[in-house]
Amino acid sequence: MKRKEFIKTCGYACLGATVFAPIMQGCVSTKSITATIEGEKLLVPLSNFEKDGKLLKYLIVNNSQLQYPIYVFRFSESKYTALYMQCTHQGNEVTAYGEKLVCSAHGSEFDNKGDVTNGPASSPLRTFQTNLSNQNILISLKKA
Repeated sequence: MKRKEFIKTCGYACLGATVFAPIMQGCVSTKSITATIEGEKLLVPLSNFEKDGKLLKYLIVNNSQLQYPIYVFRFSESKYTALYMQCTHQGNEVTAYGEKLVCSAHGSEFDNKGDVTNGPASSPLRTFQTNLSNQNILISLKKA
C-alpha cells in the first residue's frame, strides 16, 4: 500500500470511529435514576430495574450528596452488588458498559463485582452492603 493510500484509509477509519462510537453506545440499555437517602441508606425501588417491559441487569444511581454515582448490578431477584463508580487508580469516574466498568482516564477495567480485570488499578472498587426491604434495595453508605 502506498503512503497516500495508507493515510487516506487511516483517516476514514478515524472518521468512522468518531461517528459510530456514540451511536453504538446508544445501543447499550443504560438507566440512570436519582434515589433518596434516608439515614445512612440509599433507597432504590426495585421497580427501577424495569425499562420498556424488560428487566435490566444494572442501574446507575445518583444522589446530590454523593460525589460519584453508584452502579447497582442485579444477579438475581435477591442478589445485588452496589459499587462506587470511582476508579481506585487515581480517583476518576468510571463508566458502565454493561457488566464492565471502565476508567476512561487510564483504561482500568472492573467487572460487575468491582474486581479489577485490567490495570493500572490494582484495588477493587468500593462496594456497599445491600439488603432488600419492602420492594426496595437498601444500600448502606456506612464506611466498612
